[in-house]
Amino acid sequence: MGRSFGYLWWSTGASNLADGVLKIGAPLLAVSMTRSPALVSLVAAAGTLPWLALALHAGALADRADRRRIMVAANLARTAVLAATALGACLGLLNLWLLVAAVLLAGVCEVFADLTAQSVLPMTVAREDLTKANGRVSTAQMIGNDFVGAPVAGLLVVALPAAVFGAPALLYAAAALLLLGMRGAYRPAAPAGGRRPLRREIAEALRYLWSHRILRSLAITAGLLNMANSAYFAVFVLWAVGDESRMGLEPGQYGLMTTAFAAGAVLGSLLSARVCALFGEVRTLLGAWLATSLLLLAPVAVPSAWVLYPTAVLWGMTGAAGNVLVISTRQRLIPAELLGRVNSAYRLMGMGGMPLGAALGGLAAEAAGIGVVLTGATVVCLAAVALVWRALSDRISGTLTSEPTLSDISRSR
Repeated sequence: MGRSFGYLWWSTGASNLADGVLKIGAPLLAVSMTRSPALVSLVAAAGTLPWLALALHAGALADRADRRRIMVAANLARTAVLAATALGACLGLLNLWLLVAAVLLAGVCEVFADLTAQSVLPMTVAREDLTKANGRVSTAQMIGNDFVGAPVAGLLVVALPAAVFGAPALLYAAAALLLLGMRGAYRPAAPAGGRRPLRREIAEALRYLWSHRILRSLAITAGLLNMANSAYFAVFVLWAVGDESRMGLEPGQYGLMTTAFAAGAVLGSLLSARVCALFGEVRTLLGAWLATSLLLLAPVAVPSAWVLYPTAVLWGMTGAAGNVLVISTRQRLIPAELLGRVNSAYRLMGMGGMPLGAALGGLAAEAAGIGVVLTGATVVCLAAVALVWRALSDRISGTLTSEPTLSDISRSR
């Protein structure tokens, strides 16, 4: 798929390995500092809050500036933040509030890096290769985030807490250097009428998303799913890790759970195109979201590592397949000149509820117990899937081979 895609792919792998170490290492460090669900959930909320505050502006910037340079700058900024935090940890200054601040600032950089990455990918591969390319990118993300990053984080938390920040800092620096190997122009063409005020361009993207029946339905459902999952996993570490937990896992064992998740996700990413060819995009997406939601009940009903690990594999398979399909669909449906802004509007709806979900999950767990939060989050996920199922119900009929794709649906909206 070309040299530039290769550099983008390797950079994605490096940055997501860093994400994996930080994503698992930060909550584990928080658990070592406090057993309060509300305080532990602050770490998850801090990591996702920037999506709510900055997604629209990050998307608008991706439609105005050189997308490769934005990603380089975001990775270098993450390097600086985490290197400073690692130094603080070495000096014995690390506490819960410094941890939350580091995760928050890294999350700010993540918004600009991730949104721009989804907009730059269609500039590096042919349109017909988008699903395959997204599958490979998703595979790199899962290997870095969960298959390698998670168990490494579990070991680092015990052996050298400062490395939970120092190792990601080095990896983000490597990701920035790899992006410099990409050749070509990555600045979007200016509109025929010239640039308009930023507020008007953002408003245009919001109107486009809301008027597009399929994208609107997917965005609302993704928002509900992410909010519920954020509440679920913000406190799940307390359900799984420690002598006072229901499962009694060690930090390293918790890291293995995300490794199992990654193994399934790699398989789901690689098979997503074939499954869509067999069952159609609509059926595949709805089935993946429904299965992921139902699987959330397994470790609640049977709090055992023997149930958790195979469940995590299935979480990865279904979640990754749905994610690859949704990203590829957005890249096909959204006009090139609107891609950054509409992607950001979608991600705002899809991820904006995550900090709220994490905070509510922590507060609800304090008041009603962790098990109630895990079960309630599952119910919300099932309700969200029912919502999008109803929105697409008139498009599911027909044989498996003749079912219309989401692209066909959008033209008939």
